[in-house]
This record gives sequence, structure tokens and C-alpha cells, in this order.
Amino acid sequence: MKRIVYSIILLILSSAQYYSFAQDNLPAGSPADRYGRQGFLDILSEELNRNMTSLKDQAAAPYFISYRVCETKTWDIQASFGNIVKPDIKNKRMLTVMVRVGSSELDNFHELRGDNSGYMDGWSDGTPVAIENEPEAIKQTLWSETNDGYRKATDKFAKVQANVAVKVAAEDKSPDFSKENAEKYIEPLVNEQELGFDKNLWEEKLKKYSAIFLSNPDIYEGSAILKFTIERKYFVSTEGAKIAQNRVAAWLHVSGSIQADDGMKLPLHKTYFALNPKDLPKDDDIISDTKNMVEKLGKLKIAPVVDAYTGPALLSASASGVFFHEIFGHRVEGQRMKKESDAQTFKKKIGQSVLPADISVLFDPTIKNYKGFDLNGSYIYDDEGIKGQKVTIVDKGILKGFLMARCPIENFPNSNGHSRADAGKQPVTRQSNLIVETSKPYTMEQLKTMLKEEAKKQSKEYGYLFNEVTGGFTMTGRFIPNAFNVMPTEVYRVYVDGRPDELVRGVDLVGTPLAMFSQIAAAGDKAGVFTGTCGAESGWVPTTCVSPSLFVKQIEMQRKSKNQNRPPILTRP
Repeated sequence: MKRIVYSIILLILSSAQYYSFAQDNLPAGSPADRYGRQGFLDILSEELNRNMTSLKDQAAAPYFISYRVCETKTWDIQASFGNIVKPDIKNKRMLTVMVRVGSSELDNFHELRGDNSGYMDGWSDGTPVAIENEPEAIKQTLWSETNDGYRKATDKFAKVQANVAVKVAAEDKSPDFSKENAEKYIEPLVNEQELGFDKNLWEEKLKKYSAIFLSNPDIYEGSAILKFTIERKYFVSTEGAKIAQNRVAAWLHVSGSIQADDGMKLPLHKTYFALNPKDLPKDDDIISDTKNMVEKLGKLKIAPVVDAYTGPALLSASASGVFFHEIFGHRVEGQRMKKESDAQTFKKKIGQSVLPADISVLFDPTIKNYKGFDLNGSYIYDDEGIKGQKVTIVDKGILKGFLMARCPIENFPNSNGHSRADAGKQPVTRQSNLIVETSKPYTMEQLKTMLKEEAKKQSKEYGYLFNEVTGGFTMTGRFIPNAFNVMPTEVYRVYVDGRPDELVRGVDLVGTPLAMFSQIAAAGDKAGVFTGTCGAESGWVPTTCVSPSLFVKQIEMQRKSKNQNRPPILTRP
């Protein structure tokens, strides 16, 4: 069966991993610290150069090797119905080795056309590295993984050469690896004490938030989760790159679920993101939001189920962000367009109109805040050691470019710093901070008026408002329908005759990209944010989508799958 290339954006609340950060580099003339330990970057560089020198004698010598190490310290605390159920604190340091053999024109990362074994065949899944900076222990791991990576690289390159010899000429004849300047950048270590994180204080907060769900006995899941991560990322390459940078982020996720009498499980959630826990909202705001969630869950349980629908709709700002991420963002990731199995929806549309003239779309990893929102997809250097760049992909409706890693495509020979990967995964082109802007904003009331007028034109009794979503996914391959699915949790009917908006349940927003894009008619005057984690070929990476609300003349909805089990027989204690 062919492998489906997918992407999904949602909030990931996984177990945390962490530990104390070791010293990176030492002053000149100090080969070791007072405990006899070298700086971590020095250890990486020394073993990298030793292994590269040793492999030069091989018949298929590598032309490039890099080591990428991600070490994290994460507090992952979860409360359920007023009690702590998960107070995790863990450490982890993960190594990813990239070995490239052949040449930059053709190497082992070249696509094997017609091979159904998977796009990532032979690519490393990474390995843990010793947390303490003990040179011998670390170098043993680096040596072993480089040796294994080299064997896999040569095996894969032999397959690539055979594949090229028997297949028709590739449509895109660009090289497999771009030539870039090697960067050196060492960011100071994060001072944990200055961040002022108090684990005990947050445990009490989470217990207080989650206890609010006890007020409705029909709610079967009510939780509050805090995930606070301090990440240190290292990168060294045989080109001379030497980078150490930090990432600090805090998520607070409050969620509850209720089950309707027909078996449908109905979740609602509220997520808060900040670059430091102290900047998360105050207790009063979170408590108020959680009480509103409990009230909505009660209404959602008895809300009517809707059928399949085509017609006009409004997407709230946060829903629009997910919509753009899925329908558009993945289709401008340049590395996909090198793959002949990909639909390459926008590859031939440079210079053409793809959106209304008042809408622009950009990706910017260089900023940490936009219009008051802290951004989750920020970084200084990407996972191939290239400095992140602001890239305007759509300027006043016109497609201008693509997100690029070090995998060139026709007319785009260089990276713009959008190569990203989860710890232990090989990087590919991925989104950063997606920002949608409009030069012709409308108020929500004006957008609602447009919705009602369009519904009347289409002889509809109502249109729909998608207020909250939990995420979405998209398919980009040629061998399956090139579709997307955005998964809403809070949807309203907006009646044309002035009746109050009606809460409904049981639908997904679906469609195909070009058809849906052609129906975008107007955008709102207030930006909203969706902060999540996007999963694709290179694992899960943090992203943020910032967008105004959207009025779309024609959308398609399908009925959501539902649980067939009856609600609990016993009442909740």
C-alpha cells in the first residue's frame, strides 16, 4: 500500500523530558572545565572532524556530515477534576546524524521514484546521547551513529543511482543540496532561576482550574495541563557551522468532554501560550473561560446534529489560521515540490493570483510576538544551520515564492531558513509562524451581514460560523484526492431571518484547496491565534497561525464520525 504523506496540526500534550544544561564552549585556552569536562560543542566538532577525515579514504566518501543535538528540560503537569495525575519532570538529549554521499548534484537524499517503501527510507530516527558532558561516552555514540549513518547512506545512494538509471528524466533537475554559508552562533545558556518557575504553585493552579468541571456531572473528562519546556539545540557540520540556540515555551491547556445521548463525544478546549509561564493569563481570566466552557458543554450535549452542507460560512480568526495552515501552508513547502508523487498544487503559479488582492500571507520565524500574541514557531537558525528569514509567500493576492530548505527546486536554488525537524528526525521544509494580513478589513458584524446576504442568494435558511477548532489534516499526494479536513468543536447556525445563532454539533469542514481558495471573499479586522504542533515527515514541530476571520462564499461540511458506545450507565462520583 502506498504511504500517505500527511500533515496534521493539533495540540500535543506528551510526556515531558528534561535535565540540567551542560556548558557549551569554554574560554580560549581552557580545554576542560574544573570537572575535566569539555564544552559540548567542542566534543561534537572534534568527533565530527575525526570521523569525516577517516571516511575520506572510502570509495564512496561523504561530502557532508552534520550533528544535530536537541536537549530538553520539560515540566509536564496534569490535573483532572481537581487532583494532580501527572507531575512529570524528565531529561533528554537526542542526536541526529546526517551523512550525505555522492555530490550536491545527486546524493542519497534523492527521491526514489516509484518506491513505495516511504519517503524517509534509510533516514535516522536519532538516538539518545549522554546527558553529562563526558567526552568518551559522547564520542562513542557519535562514532557509532556516524558509522551506521554512513552505511545507510551508501546503501541508499546505490539505490538512487539505479533508480535514476532506469526511470524517465525527472521533471525538476535541481541539485539535491544547496550551497550555503556556514554560520557560527552561540547563544548564552538560559538561566532557569531568572525564569522563576514554581512547580508547586502551578500544581495548585491546575487543580483549581480542573475542579471547575465537577460542577456538571455529565462531563466525563475535565483536565488542566501545563507543559513548560526549556530547549537547547546544537548544530555542527563539516562545512564549519557551529550553532547553539535556546527555545523556551509554556502551554496551558484546559479541556473538557461530554457525551451526547447518541454516543457522540464532544470536546471543548482552551489553550494559552506564552514564552514564559509568568506571562500566561491571570487566574480570574482562566477561571472565567473554564466556567464558560462548562456551560457550553452542557448546551453542546443537547445541540442538534447537522447534515452535510454546502454554502456560505464564517471562520473565526483561530479557525482561519488552521484553515490557512492546512489548505495553503503545506502546499508551499518547497521540498514537497521536488517529489514527483506530490500534487505540487502551486508550483507553476508564481506570479499568478491565488487569493483576493487584499490578502497577503507571510511566514516569519524571526519574531517572537505579533500583535500581542507570543509565537510558537520562532527560531534563529533552522535545523540545517541556516538563519531563519521572513518570507512573503503571497503579496496582495499574488504568489511570490515558497518556503525553502537546502533542497533546491526549479528557480529557487537556496534555503530561506525553513528546514525543521523533531528531535531525532531528519529535517525537511516546514512552516514557521504563519501570518495572514488584509488591507481591507471588515468588522464581524459586517462579515455576518455578508454571510446572511450570500445565504439568501443561495436560497439558504442559514449559513455557518466556525468559532473554535481542534486542528486539521491535509493530503498532498497525487495518488489520492488532494483534500483537507478542519475539525471544529464549536459551530453555530447563523439564520438569515434574524433568529439567534444556534449551537450545533457533528460536522467537519472539508474540501480541496483551489476550489476553497477561490471562494474567500473578505477578511476581518481582528487577528486571532492558533498555537499548536504540526506533524509531518520530519516529526512534530511547534507552529503558530495568526489570521483574521474569513468570509467564504462556499464551503463543504460532512458529518463527523461518532462513537457508537452508549454514554456511561453509572453516574460520575
